[in-house]
Amino acid sequence: MSSVEKQAHGGPNKEERFRVVKADRLTSICVALLQAAGASEGEAQAVATGCVNANLAGHDSHGVIAIPRYIASIKAGHIVPGAEWSIVQESPTTAVIDGHWGFGFHVTSRAMALTIEKAKKGNVAACTVFRQSHVGRLATYPLMAASAGMIGLATASAGLSTKTVAPFGGREARFSTNPISIAVPSDLEAPFLLDMATSAVAGGKVRVAAARGEKIPEGWLIDVDGRPTTDPRDYFKGGALLPLGGTEGYKGSGLAAMVDVLCALLTGLGFGVDPSDRDSNGCFMAAFNVAAFRPLDQFKKEVADFARYLKSTPPSEGSSGVFYPGEIGYSRERERRANGIEIENETWEGLHALARDYGIATELGLA
Repeated sequence: MSSVEKQAHGGPNKEERFRVVKADRLTSICVALLQAAGASEGEAQAVATGCVNANLAGHDSHGVIAIPRYIASIKAGHIVPGAEWSIVQESPTTAVIDGHWGFGFHVTSRAMALTIEKAKKGNVAACTVFRQSHVGRLATYPLMAASAGMIGLATASAGLSTKTVAPFGGREARFSTNPISIAVPSDLEAPFLLDMATSAVAGGKVRVAAARGEKIPEGWLIDVDGRPTTDPRDYFKGGALLPLGGTEGYKGSGLAAMVDVLCALLTGLGFGVDPSDRDSNGCFMAAFNVAAFRPLDQFKKEVADFARYLKSTPPSEGSSGVFYPGEIGYSRERERRANGIEIENETWEGLHALARDYGIATELGLA
C-alpha cells in the first residue's frame, strides 16, 4: 500500500468511509482487472483512463465505481471485448457507426476521431453511433474536437436500457439521464466546457451517495410511489430521478426528449426497454471547424476574454464568485492529481474482490 493510499475520515467519531488513491495506481489496477475480464490492452486502457479522468474531474458517478458493473456486463455477454465497429452508412461529412456491443469508451473515441477528420475537410461533420456499451463521461469526446481547434458537441442516450428519469409530471422513468456536452477551443488554461445531464443529477451520483451511506438533496429523486425522497436507496427500489429544472422541470424533460430523438431515434437504436436490460448507448456527435467561420487564434482569445468577463461579475450574497463552464472540474483535477482520489470503501472492496477472483490481488498489491 502506497503512502497516499490511506483511509480518510469523515470527521470525529465517524466511520472511515473512503480511501485516497493516486490516479496512476488506480488506472493500473483497473487496466489489469479489465484485461483479466477479457478486454484488449487498448480497450482496457481506454476504459480505465476514461473512468479515472472522470474521478479526477470530480465526476465520481462516472469513475471507477463503474468498473465492477462493466466487468459484470462482460460476463453477461452484454459487452463484447474485441468487437469490430463498422460504418453502416457514410458521406463526406456524416457517418452511421455500429459498435457491435463494444466498449463505449473505445467505440465513441474512434467515432469522434473520424468526425474530426471529416470536419477538417468539410468544416462541419456529424456522426451517430449505436449498439455500444456505456460511454462514460461524455465530455471526453467534445474535448477531442476542442483540441483540434473545433467546437465539439455530443449527446448520449441509454437507448433500450432500463430508464431512470421520470418525465416532468410523471412518476415512472421514461428517459435515461440523456447528457449533453459541448467543448470550445480557447486560450484558457482550463477547458471551456459544458457537460451536463438533462436530469437533476446523474444516476451514478445517487449510487455514490448510497455507497457512502449519505443522504441526497431534495429534488433529485422520487420513490416508487412518486413521493420526494432523500434516501438514495429508494433509487434501487423502483424510484426515478427527476428532470433538470425543479419546478420548471419541463425544460429538462424537453431537452431529454430531444436527446432521445438524436441518439435513440436518429441512430435507429429505438426507445423503450429491452427485457435483457443490456446497456445500449446511442450517441450523436458533431464537430465544427472554427477556422471555417473566423480565424481560430482570434476566436480562442475572445473565448478567454469572454470567460474573464463572466468571472468579473460581482458575486451575489453567499457566493464565492462566478466560474466559467469547465473551470471547477479543472481545479478539482489539479487537486486530485496532486493529492489522490477519494474512493469509497464499498467501491474499493469491489475492486479487491475482482482482483482476488482473477488471482491477481498479490500482483496488484491488493492482497
